[in-house]
Amino acid sequence: MDEENRKILERTPSARDCEFHQLLTQEELQFGQVDIEELLAKAERVLDEFEGSVDAIVGYWDFPVTLLVPILCAPRGLPSPSLESVVRCEHKYWSRLLQSEVVDAHPPFALVELDDPTPPENLSYPFWFKPVKSASSELAYRIEDEEAFRAAAERLREGVDRIGLPFEQILKRIDLPPEIAAAGGRTALAEGSLKGLQVAVEGYVYQGEPVVHGVLDSVDYPGSSTFLRHQYPSGLSDDVCRRLSDTAKRTVRKLGLDNSTFSVEFFYDPLEDELGIVEVNPRHSQAHAELFELVDGVANHERMLRLALGQDPALPANGTPTGYEVAAEWYLRRFDDGVTTRVPTEEEVAELEASLPGVTVKVVPQEGQRLSELPAQDSYSYELALITIGASDETEMTAKYERCVEELKFEFEDEDPLAETGGL
Repeated sequence: MDEENRKILERTPSARDCEFHQLLTQEELQFGQVDIEELLAKAERVLDEFEGSVDAIVGYWDFPVTLLVPILCAPRGLPSPSLESVVRCEHKYWSRLLQSEVVDAHPPFALVELDDPTPPENLSYPFWFKPVKSASSELAYRIEDEEAFRAAAERLREGVDRIGLPFEQILKRIDLPPEIAAAGGRTALAEGSLKGLQVAVEGYVYQGEPVVHGVLDSVDYPGSSTFLRHQYPSGLSDDVCRRLSDTAKRTVRKLGLDNSTFSVEFFYDPLEDELGIVEVNPRHSQAHAELFELVDGVANHERMLRLALGQDPALPANGTPTGYEVAAEWYLRRFDDGVTTRVPTEEEVAELEASLPGVTVKVVPQEGQRLSELPAQDSYSYELALITIGASDETEMTAKYERCVEELKFEFEDEDPLAETGGL
């Protein structure tokens, strides 16, 4: 549990009847090499020594949180998805195989052995190349030619163990189909490049029935595959949103999720009128929590809490009036490495937030920190600030964001240790 999400959790309706306790820290879960058995042993000790009742165990972060929750819940009889269903979602190759059995909304794909990598014959350039298990787009590369493929394969070989080894600790806990057991957790997946508008479908599965409660747009930086903002609600037509919801529900049902929130990421190509699944996450997005709160009056954390307590997560359709028709989380990024020599002060951030209703700002790096050493960054950029904005319309929201960019002062000493070696 992190402090920002604690504040959001405490504003939910269910918080009236809950006390929240941190089980493991972000540093233990997301920094450096992860040891699943060590984390589980510590978590079990904390739970066993707790003097009160343990009524629910929840998480809203990516690997390994999504996989630890069902392992810890099962022996205590607490509601959670099954471990196998979560692995089906998170093992990218297994997930693609199951998706292909129920929908056509997926790109061509192929497994790649990193010991002797060969460009897949069924894919043409450009395509995406990534580990079968990663987090936050770590080690995911867009491949334009064979030279880039060889360079990316080398990087994957060097970095795949950070998540691949602990993921294989998880795989040992379930009975795997032969083809998934053979693939393991330290191979890679090549996927055809999807195009169009990026969209996320959020929902939950309760008593075996998937329900969608929100569709959001994900907008990239111009000319980049890196997110600029996530925006709720989607600006797509009702018909397209219904198709997205139907495809998400069929896919989640095939993967076997139950007692779980989910987020399915898509591309929608308006020219070809085609959908393409990017990935299925067996959790809701904590990055979307304040967006739902700003527009609907209740954060998506509320549904997670109700599921974990064995309650129906459905909320009133009319919601709670907030005065905001649209909300987005914006990612202020830098696309070159460097050492931060100045970041906005707490006083500067507080003054900016006070002058812009519906705006909150989280500065990511600390002064003196090298951007490439920040955890959970994608392969092409570094987060400087997360800016959450509620507004009456998109025009007002964009104006608020531009004001934030203008007033948030960052300074850098440009040193790129990889500058002489080149890269992708």
